[in-house]
Amino acid sequence: MPLHIETEASRCLNCKVPMCQKNCPISTPIPHIIQMFKENKIQEAGKELFENNPLSVVCATVCNHEAQCAGHCILGRKSTPVQFYNIEHFISDSYLSRFKAQGIVKKNKKVAVIGSGPSGLTVSIILAQNGYDVTIFERKNNIGGMLRYGIPEFRLPQSVLERYHKLLDKLGVQIRLNTTIGGALRIDNLFRDGYSSVFVGSGAWRPRTLNIEGESLPNVNFGISYLENSLHHVIGSTVAIIGMGNVAMDVARTVFRHGAEHVMLFSRDGNATASSQEMSYAKLDGAEFIYGKQIVRITTEGPVFKKSILNENGESVGVEGEEELVKADNVIIAISQVPKDKLILSTDHLEGNAKGLLIVDDKYMTTHEGVFAAGDAVTGPLTVVHAVNAAKIAAASMMEYMEKH
Repeated sequence: MPLHIETEASRCLNCKVPMCQKNCPISTPIPHIIQMFKENKIQEAGKELFENNPLSVVCATVCNHEAQCAGHCILGRKSTPVQFYNIEHFISDSYLSRFKAQGIVKKNKKVAVIGSGPSGLTVSIILAQNGYDVTIFERKNNIGGMLRYGIPEFRLPQSVLERYHKLLDKLGVQIRLNTTIGGALRIDNLFRDGYSSVFVGSGAWRPRTLNIEGESLPNVNFGISYLENSLHHVIGSTVAIIGMGNVAMDVARTVFRHGAEHVMLFSRDGNATASSQEMSYAKLDGAEFIYGKQIVRITTEGPVFKKSILNENGESVGVEGEEELVKADNVIIAISQVPKDKLILSTDHLEGNAKGLLIVDDKYMTTHEGVFAAGDAVTGPLTVVHAVNAAKIAAASMMEYMEKH
């Protein structure tokens, strides 16, 4: 056992009001888990972590810990906070390897899960453990959704997702790959074929556009589209990235690994939306951050900017000055994503809001009876742990619904 993990566990103060747990989006019982770890109850701790968060090993790797558990540790006020995520990863990794599907009583009811990202995986695991016959419909040729195609391999090894594939097999979950619901098959077909309820975890895969001249040029890509198939894109030596969110940081670090030499990230405001940790990694890789630049159009030579007028909060309220061309071989637009609209367009009574996000009630049922949804399809792009937490509530609501129907 790595000595530093034991050292971290011994540093926990076991606070009466654990701010680490309070600021975890899924309320991981951190002090209790640490105590179990110290008592060498590794598998018991792993089971508790898994039941609270089926994607615990993933969240221990990719969560923004500085804004959640570590960022609110009391020790962090004067020294270094407890790095619970390292302890969590050790415990969850061990438990995942030894997971066994036991004591499952079949309910003889079928559930369809659309999408195998964080929310879809969570719902599938919970419902399968509770005896429901789950079928996942995944439009791509591998499970994982944004975990596989939106998070680079150097941040989240795809071997983790292969382990989840094996876990689903142990639970008896059926998986239909390369199958889009909203195309040849529709949600109505799922109910026709005997599914008692449907969960939508289709994510947010449509890139937001700038609506400016030049977005269709061959030297332009969208961030999430680039991350999906980074190996198949030809990237020059100089890359301009529009946006400073976490996706933009992933894009920057990925293009460096595919041969880029000079990478610039532009924000129209005086600040960034990415976590400081992700920005630090991108900076270490060599990325340059440029603030207060409003893009006005894109040319084959690169993006054209004007200087932003910033208010006291660093927000852009206008532009001024002459246009400035920044020469770049490629321009990548990374300013967030929205859900695709296939499901809404192909399903009667399934409604979305003005942003295309599915409308749900407090139990995560959509406007279509028996259809539930959570994750980015409901909230827009948020973190993995937020999607998992919402999916837990949706899974409980689905079970309640199916027991009544």
